[in-house]
Amino acid sequence: MTLTIIGSNAGIVLAIAATLWLVSVRLRDASIVDPWWSILFLAVTANTARMTGLGPRKEVLVALVAVWAIRLWAHLLRRSRGKPEDPRYAAFRRRFGPERYWWISLFQVFLLQGALALLVSAPLQVAAAAPPSWPLAWTDAAGALLFATGFAFEAIADAQLQRFRDDPGSRGQVMDRGLWSRSRHPNYFGEAVLWWGYGCFALQTPLGWIALAGPALMTFLLLRVSGVTMLDAHLRATKPGYAAYCERTPAFFPRWRRG
Repeated sequence: MTLTIIGSNAGIVLAIAATLWLVSVRLRDASIVDPWWSILFLAVTANTARMTGLGPRKEVLVALVAVWAIRLWAHLLRRSRGKPEDPRYAAFRRRFGPERYWWISLFQVFLLQGALALLVSAPLQVAAAAPPSWPLAWTDAAGALLFATGFAFEAIADAQLQRFRDDPGSRGQVMDRGLWSRSRHPNYFGEAVLWWGYGCFALQTPLGWIALAGPALMTFLLLRVSGVTMLDAHLRATKPGYAAYCERTPAFFPRWRRG
């Protein structure tokens, strides 16, 4: 990794974040940032690999990031189409006032998410900056296995939840079927697992273990910031039966219980 690569990646992330912010001001909807979160990581990984030269190992890494990023982007874009601003951002808009939130959101939402993306993507940047001649190692194989496990968990959980939401008969009910009967947030669990897979790709590089701060930060965000804690509090307050669902279902790590 060099300052040139870091600066180039920061410039790309800043350009994407600023563009999304301008669109959000026009639409009065800060939640348009959510589908594009994963695209930031694809842009950073691909740019790093481009600047340092592609090889078989980095081609595998870029492909894995692309599969994850594009699937998540398409899923979130479909889920948000035609819907009002996400309640989280709408609450911030009411708190700060519409006359101020248009510029506050630049820092609170778009630049903050851009900065977090640069930090979380540490293993991707480190792995993609390695010499293109480096061969695949056992740590890369372990990373690919973790990625496949997490990706499958996340994709299946998202598909199950989408079918539930599309069913008119499920309105007002709590989703507690399939993977959602084993964990209250199986999609977040899958996301965390695949990020630890990305972290394994950095381990072959000198001091690559430091880049594991990226998946550690992502796991923390999913558990304590914008994921499990915030969503559980919102659903407990707004959805009847969710408190009982919490009593019988673990929040994050799946439990393979009977029934």
